Amino acid sequence: MQKEGRLSVVIPCYNSEKNIESVLTEIKQVFSDNNIHDYECILVNDCSKDNTFKVLQRLAEENENITAIDLAKNAGQHGALMAGFHYVTGEYVITCEDDGQTEISAVSEMMSKLAQGYDVVTAKYKQRPQTSLMRGIGRYMGKKMSMYMLPRPEGISVSIFFLARRFIIDEMIRYDNPYPYVLGLLLRTTQNIANVEIEQRNRISGGSGYTFRKLLDLWLNGFTAFSIKPLRLATFFGILSSIAGVIFTIVIIIRRLVFDNLIAGWSSLACIMLILGGIILCVLGMIGEYVGRIYICINSTPQYVIRNIISKEWTMEQKLAAMKKSENK
Repeated sequence: MQKEGRLSVVIPCYNSEKNIESVLTEIKQVFSDNNIHDYECILVNDCSKDNTFKVLQRLAEENENITAIDLAKNAGQHGALMAGFHYVTGEYVITCEDDGQTEISAVSEMMSKLAQGYDVVTAKYKQRPQTSLMRGIGRYMGKKMSMYMLPRPEGISVSIFFLARRFIIDEMIRYDNPYPYVLGLLLRTTQNIANVEIEQRNRISGGSGYTFRKLLDLWLNGFTAFSIKPLRLATFFGILSSIAGVIFTIVIIIRRLVFDNLIAGWSSLACIMLILGGIILCVLGMIGEYVGRIYICINSTPQYVIRNIISKEWTMEQKLAAMKKSENK
């Protein structure tokens, strides 16, 4: 079911019981100021540890344009987004974060860009709140690696805050394998993307749910799900190591012929073995990552599992059908 001209807002929620009402109040105000009256909010509780779903349930029971989806296990931000995408009814879909960092007032400019013929309009952050040194380094590395692994139009940045036409979302949700990576799915679907520059605000309260380990898992997910460049990079390092080994062998032979009293050094040999052994193990680990993901895909591991859906717009039959659809994914 698709309602012409309707705007669907998908918000993944994790431990956001103190933030989500403020976010929805801002959305309501901004949409009212921009004469956007036909909209819905799909709130996906990603197995929060606090009372987030109780808050979402109350909001859904009080508002006809709010749907609350409760996941049975933590699917991650991208998995929660995919869950929400399956149940949007609007012609246009916009994503939003649950912590107040998203400058939702940019929706007017994003809609104007979309009217120019673009398929997707995504935020390009010109300023972000200061974070820890490790998180800053991780964010920079992730950005550079993403630019190499996931080709995109020149000068275009992609982020989790974007506005897309419905056909883009319909194509994205055809991907039913585990480990969804929304930005990779966007770039795989279209290159007709525009940017809107905004500032990322500070959180209303709380901290990021992404640790350095979770960020690393997310990057690996994106790279291995939509690119074979890591394997090509491994091949390049293998060739480079072989060339270095041949050159080093030639140098040893020449030195042996020129210097008769040259004492052989075990330390250099040990270093070479450690370097080559490390490269081999990295390559094997990379191959193992791909093979492991293939195995998990064969086992039909679900992207998400829905425990409950609360919506005043939905009939009980629609709710049961949606949950059955989730179980069959």
